[in-house]
Amino acid sequence: MQSQGDYILEVSGLNVKFEDRPILQDVSFKVKRGTTLAIVGPNGAGKTVLFRALLNLIPHTGEIKWAQGVKIGYVPQKLSASDIPISVKEFLSFKNVKSAEKWLHAVRLDDASVPDRALGVLSGGQLQRVLIAWALVDEPNVLLFDEPTTGVDLDSEEVIYEMLNELERQHGITVLLISHDVHIIRDYSEHMLALNGKVICFAESEEITKPFVLHAIYGPGTQLKKHKEKK
Repeated sequence: MQSQGDYILEVSGLNVKFEDRPILQDVSFKVKRGTTLAIVGPNGAGKTVLFRALLNLIPHTGEIKWAQGVKIGYVPQKLSASDIPISVKEFLSFKNVKSAEKWLHAVRLDDASVPDRALGVLSGGQLQRVLIAWALVDEPNVLLFDEPTTGVDLDSEEVIYEMLNELERQHGITVLLISHDVHIIRDYSEHMLALNGKVICFAESEEITKPFVLHAIYGPGTQLKKHKEKK
């Protein structure tokens, strides 16, 4: 039996409306400390809106209860860096980081040349890891990721999710991530919250591979595609 202190987040009866149009209705779930929750659903299901509500950026009703002393880091879906003429070290220095290398090591960017590279020349996977390092600088105990590997090649995607699991294990960081990838949800999260305006399913992540669950989330006829297995 879980005690109340085991949960870092408890959401009850959450509702969000835009111009009287319901976006989220009666959403309730809990997130256990030091675990990863995957948030899944079709486009327009309210996944990003949920994140904005959790960050208290939009009006909402219902209760969002974070554990006392929680510190949240947010990693955006992407950053257009091609027109930003600054280096990785300069980017991280905006947060008064004394040792950029420490945080780049935490996200597996150990190449000594990385700190001096311009953001605009990094690969998609490298840039995403720099954004994760940016979030880690504040030493959060919760990280929110809005589709963190959009536009990233498959190999880099695997590295990023393995790294997130490592952060979870070694530092007890709780991760909430939005993803469309059924295999990522199954392999790299403990629980999933399926949304489509309301809660469709809140269960252990391995349930995502069951046909009736996929159909409930995405509609009849949905099938899994082949995917590289997690090593």
